[in-house]
Amino acid sequence: MAIRNYLKMAAAALALTMMADGASAEKVLKLGTVGRLGMPIGDAIDQALIPTLEKVSGGKLKIEPHYRGSLCGEQKCGEQANQGLLQLWTSSTANFGSFGTELSIFDLPYIFKSIEDADRISKEWLSDRQCELAAKTTGHVCLVVYSSGGFRQLANAQRPVHEPDDMKGIKWRVTKSPIEYTLIKNWGAVPVPYDWTQLYQGLQTGVVSGQYVAVPWQHIAKLHEVAKYFTEIGGSWSGNQLSMDINQYNALTDEEKGWLHTAANAFGDRVRELDRKWVEDGETAIKASITEWYTPSDEELAKWRTGAIAAWLDAKGTFDPAIAERILKDQGMDGFIADLKKAGAL
Repeated sequence: MAIRNYLKMAAAALALTMMADGASAEKVLKLGTVGRLGMPIGDAIDQALIPTLEKVSGGKLKIEPHYRGSLCGEQKCGEQANQGLLQLWTSSTANFGSFGTELSIFDLPYIFKSIEDADRISKEWLSDRQCELAAKTTGHVCLVVYSSGGFRQLANAQRPVHEPDDMKGIKWRVTKSPIEYTLIKNWGAVPVPYDWTQLYQGLQTGVVSGQYVAVPWQHIAKLHEVAKYFTEIGGSWSGNQLSMDINQYNALTDEEKGWLHTAANAFGDRVRELDRKWVEDGETAIKASITEWYTPSDEELAKWRTGAIAAWLDAKGTFDPAIAERILKDQGMDGFIADLKKAGAL
């Protein structure tokens, strides 16, 4: 095991050395992402991550971005980073779960009340704490956690949905996420695993009638053209992360690590700013063309949260209950804390 770790670190150091330009002593970090220019992740890489790193390093450390999944998909990018084929990568916090559970806390339903709370708590302490844990166990140094699309919201093609009972009998598209499957089932709908690329047609033909997707992505896919009833329940935050393979990170000098963290912080600030506007623009466009955008009352929202408790029970062991309680308490969610404790989820 010691020999294997030594060889990995030696390979990482060699990879970074080979990337150095002899004349200028530049190091180039290859970044793989499914993000693209014109969307928050791609624009924040272009507008903040790349220029900030070049500025603080005086051009000694640079980033070579590869957008639109041209190098790899999210999980594959993490695997390729571990193999030394690239250095930096982005993914959803859910897909980071292929390497460890340290970021799973971001995926708990109703862990955050609002985009503002999610951004604030993540930036103030939660991102740093969970990323520090991830560096010890996952083979990756998570540099920052941020949102890509805010919260998922319900939309369907059949009828108004104001509380969970209104979903009964509706065929609802779900991903492979166990949490999402449990949520949709507990809210009364019939969960149907269905491919994202076929979702518009599926809604159009009635193969499925609803979906739980972040608003900007619904807008991009034009799902509001066939699903005219929206319900703003929030719940599942669309967390994303930027990481570097740990062996290649450890091969950097302390000064280079400092430059990289400064650039990652600038990226985090910019992507959060762009993401909020992306969500707002998507909501405005959708509201202008649908039949109903419904915001539940406090009493109705409590019913949606109750339906999410089973997902917390399923996720036990993947998060620190004390940290989850701290997050909820910071947002004044004492009632939800009491419900989770009563159910044995906290």
